[in-house]
Amino acid sequence: MPDGTGEEPAALALARKLIARKSVTPEDGGCQDLLAARLERAGFRCEPMKFGEVSNLWARRGTEAPVVCFAGHTDVVPTGPLAEWHSDPFVPTIRDGKLFGRGAADMKSSIAAFVVATEMFLKERPNHSGSIALLLTSDEEGAALDGTVRVVETLKRRKEAIDYCIVGEPTSVDALGDMLKNGRRGSLSGKLTVKGIQGHVAYPHLVKNPIHLLAPALAELAKTQWDKGNESFPPTSFQVSSIHAGTGAANVVPGSVEVDFNFRFSTESTENSLRQKTESILKKHGLEYSVSWVLGAKPFLSPRGRLAQAVIAAGKKHTGRSAELSTTGGTSDARFIIEICPEVIELGPVNASIHKLDEHIGLAELEQLPNIYLETLRALLP
Repeated sequence: MPDGTGEEPAALALARKLIARKSVTPEDGGCQDLLAARLERAGFRCEPMKFGEVSNLWARRGTEAPVVCFAGHTDVVPTGPLAEWHSDPFVPTIRDGKLFGRGAADMKSSIAAFVVATEMFLKERPNHSGSIALLLTSDEEGAALDGTVRVVETLKRRKEAIDYCIVGEPTSVDALGDMLKNGRRGSLSGKLTVKGIQGHVAYPHLVKNPIHLLAPALAELAKTQWDKGNESFPPTSFQVSSIHAGTGAANVVPGSVEVDFNFRFSTESTENSLRQKTESILKKHGLEYSVSWVLGAKPFLSPRGRLAQAVIAAGKKHTGRSAELSTTGGTSDARFIIEICPEVIELGPVNASIHKLDEHIGLAELEQLPNIYLETLRALLP
């Protein structure tokens, strides 16, 4: 909706342009080219970094420390059934005081707010201290193998550090700025295969049913307290996401059963401690098994330092809310950035509609978000 001058607010206009570009992961859809052209006009040196099918962009203005970085992703998740959307997910649409479209909340509006906040800041302080940077990827919603992690590796090799980083993930719960993320739990996945002996269900003495053998061990795994968490993290959780067995015939005992499971773990546990404890339980129950492990992310915690204080103060000024610092939710690219940046905070729109049909952001949120980012820049780069 137009502002008092009759023009559409800058962040809304840019968010529309980004949403209109189809960028289902790992596609970028031309978003980063659009942003690079705009950033170059503002004095940024833009460096595309292509790894495999993934587009990444590292843009920086200035050569001195401290480096304040905005980080985000231009890729989005698939739309789901198009017929169930109330408007085309790639035709940004305003209704009921909200902007609808895939990526509206996760997280093209945050990227638009980054850019607009930076432009406003440069008008105020064209000769600012330090440096401003943007790190963008098209591989956050996918495998996350050729995106931010590869950019971070490149910067690390070049000894190019970041002092403060704001990730635009949709962290707010009920209203903009009510929650920030200053850490995330680790993610450890396992695929367990338990072997038995296949045979006819009518001859139980000739078979070893792997489902029956697994059941007591699975019950113990489900009720185990892995740790008690701490003041920053909830206790580690164990969840089974899939159990598969059977030949397709109702009268055949299967020869094996497969179980997919996941730990979301606190800093009170480690990959090794979880693996060892899991396998000790499996061995205790005498199972013939194999398990393959995938570490998706290590847990991390950013201190309540200058960045957190600046973002909390900026949010309070523009929304009236005192943000809660949290480590809940899934993983984000902050887990990679923390390797070269001591202070990382995630702040973005309300997350109630992300990955859903009719994804949206409130127009009021989109108006406030650039101001919060702008206020943070003012605090960090006087």
